[in-house]
Amino acid sequence: MPDTTTRAHDVALPSGALELRWAAATDVGRRREVNQDAVLAAYPLFVVADGMGGHIGGEIASASTVTRLEAVVDGGSVTPKTIEKALSRAVKDIAAHPEATDDGTGTTVTGVFLDLTGPEPHWVTLNIGDSRVYLLRDDTLVQITTDHSVVQELVAAGRLSPEEAENHPYGNVITRAVGPSESVRPDYVRLDVVDGDRFVVCSDGLTKELTDYGIQHFLREHADPAEAVEAMLDAALENGGRDNVTVIVLDVALAH
Repeated sequence: MPDTTTRAHDVALPSGALELRWAAATDVGRRREVNQDAVLAAYPLFVVADGMGGHIGGEIASASTVTRLEAVVDGGSVTPKTIEKALSRAVKDIAAHPEATDDGTGTTVTGVFLDLTGPEPHWVTLNIGDSRVYLLRDDTLVQITTDHSVVQELVAAGRLSPEEAENHPYGNVITRAVGPSESVRPDYVRLDVVDGDRFVVCSDGLTKELTDYGIQHFLREHADPAEAVEAMLDAALENGGRDNVTVIVLDVALAH
């Protein structure tokens, strides 16, 4: 079992302090030989990258992306601008491995970071591909990111129901990724900082095996982030583990 220790970080704010607690884990799953997922959980940035299965070098794409984003965290300034610069560098890194990649090699990148640049702190989610950020607020789970996938476009156009989408043959086909094209601008969503919020960042290896209801159930059952991550990972593997599975759980508490 991967190390899923709960980590903590306190953030001083003008109005008090913010206590963040999180845990992360990634697992190859039951069917794959290689884990093409990569994860970064280091304040203030929490990201999952899922290298595109079926393409050679998927793990190079996800690892390059996470390494470049790690450098942004170390540099101390996590903003949309620094994230996009890092992703552009990752695209070049991926292209620098012609012996191990092809034209389709790429990765999703999805996550959330704490933005302290304005007068009030905000969370900002970022997304390219079909990994997801969920938010549990007031005991209600909401998917914050929108999948960049063929199936999601069909659902949005009213040509497919969400139920039909679950088993669609093009379920794995994403419409945006880091790698195959020069354009690496994620979608962003800004969110207020609210006491008691819980974020889940995950690859589709989790959401293929667990419904939103299932994710909510495990968050309710486990107050500790590491226990929640382990429970979701175990459930995804028990339900088939058809893909690599990566999960981050991030808890937010305001101390006044």
